[in-house]
Amino acid sequence: MLYLHDVWVNWFEGEENGYNICHFHEWRKDDGVELLDQVPLLKVEPILFNYIENDLSEVPQQLLDDIYQKAYLRKNHERVQLDYCFVVTDGTGILAVDTIGYNIPIRKSRLIPRQEQLVYEMIAQHEANKYHFYEQPKTKDFHILSPEPELMRGLTRKERQLKQLLFMALDQLLSSNNEAEVRYWFTEWCPEDYSSILELNFEDAWEQLFEETKYGWSKRHETFCENLIKGQPFFEKLWEMEHGPKVN
Repeated sequence: MLYLHDVWVNWFEGEENGYNICHFHEWRKDDGVELLDQVPLLKVEPILFNYIENDLSEVPQQLLDDIYQKAYLRKNHERVQLDYCFVVTDGTGILAVDTIGYNIPIRKSRLIPRQEQLVYEMIAQHEANKYHFYEQPKTKDFHILSPEPELMRGLTRKERQLKQLLFMALDQLLSSNNEAEVRYWFTEWCPEDYSSILELNFEDAWEQLFEETKYGWSKRHETFCENLIKGQPFFEKLWEMEHGPKVN
């Protein structure tokens, strides 16, 4: 068994999409960074790495058995034993995982660059461990509240968070089933199409608005999102977490 020592981790909890597990250059001062005193390192096949990184399904039991109670967190100068915590790599991607006692990868973190380099050096001469899947990874269903990676590619952490907020607000707009409201917001996005938007029914107007807004991220997207969430305290709170000032 290979081990890493003094590993800084920045846990992202309950994330089923790898693009939300931020790399080191996107860590923030107010993130709750922790120090693992010792953690087992496993090299696995790419299909399993992708499964752990981009899902919240059960980790193979044999893998959990192999790393059981072999990791320690350093907290207030004490070593705290963790049941199921490990670093996993397929030789390209690297991920720290803590199941917090369950059998699914609840918390995930990237590593700092120096430790990523160490991982590559340590596993260079090692074959991947083969773990049996009780359930072969299935094709993942993406939807507006769990967007496909293509829609998030190239965006910063702040942009990804604001885009997901926009999608949450659009999803709420869909559930409202209010034709006048969705036409209003579509016109806000595309004022030049005002006359044709008036001809659309609710479903077509919403679908076209989503198609128009789902690619990329720009100042126009940001302004539209800010306007769309005004007067909705929960959404405004999420906006403030990324943006600072309150929505006017």
